[in-house]
Amino acid sequence: MNGMHIDSVDLNLLRLFDAVYRERSVSRAAESLGLTQPAASHGLGRLRLLLKDALFTRTPGGVAPTPRADRLAVAVQAALSTIEAALHEPDRFEPQVSRKSFRIHMSDIGEGRFLPALMARVGELAPGVRLETLPLLPAEVAPALDSGRIDFAFGFLSNVRDTQRTHLLKDRYIVLLRKGHPFVKRRRKGQALLEALQELDYVAVRTHADTLRILQLLNLEDRLRLTTEHFMVLPAIVRATDLAVVMPRNIARGFAEEGGYAIVEPPFPLRDFSVSLHWSKRFEGDPANRWLRQVITALFSERA
Repeated sequence: MNGMHIDSVDLNLLRLFDAVYRERSVSRAAESLGLTQPAASHGLGRLRLLLKDALFTRTPGGVAPTPRADRLAVAVQAALSTIEAALHEPDRFEPQVSRKSFRIHMSDIGEGRFLPALMARVGELAPGVRLETLPLLPAEVAPALDSGRIDFAFGFLSNVRDTQRTHLLKDRYIVLLRKGHPFVKRRRKGQALLEALQELDYVAVRTHADTLRILQLLNLEDRLRLTTEHFMVLPAIVRATDLAVVMPRNIARGFAEEGGYAIVEPPFPLRDFSVSLHWSKRFEGDPANRWLRQVITALFSERA
């Protein structure tokens, strides 16, 4: 603002600016704010003088923003929404009557492992609350948490930085095969088992980089016969073929309990990992955020 002090800007002028920007019309903005058109025009004139920019130019249908107004609008809208959220924020969360919707980053394999128990518990405690999963790229997770696009991120997210987090459980990568696979009958351990993995053909999941990294480290990339987008299709593929898949043990155990599968546990590099719950420091004090964090931690934390 060319060195202009914020004390010289009336908050109502920013509300007026935001309304004009959204409506693309001074008269419609005045009506939405309960102002007369002369009052709105006067206020816009004051803001133009303060910012030394026209902000809006006339068009046949109303007004169009200047480049300065376009840049300013992003900050003004963010500031107003933050203030409005703070003014209307409840001091406590009442799960029994809430209709809130939570958005969670979670992979398809995470959905299969954690959503059944989570939805059952949320249904008991907060029957009107809704959950929506929104899988994102790793680079998108922290910004999405800070912006409020998602409320939580769930899983093994080693590349996600600058978030609040709590450890839930430890896991490790194993090999899942069909029951009766010839490989299972030959009992090997340690390095001998690692070397024997060269006998197998593999299916891998494109979005789970660490399983691909393990295959690379063991020089097994040439043994990769199928790459898919999602984990949850793998049990049917493994059961019908001699293909092997590297996957988390906690998930594989769920498949093995249904029968038809065998688990092999080689001493992989990068074998062990942790599943964590991530959230933004911005929303740490939010009552609803705090409530769901406690529900998830109580359900899945190894310390619970």
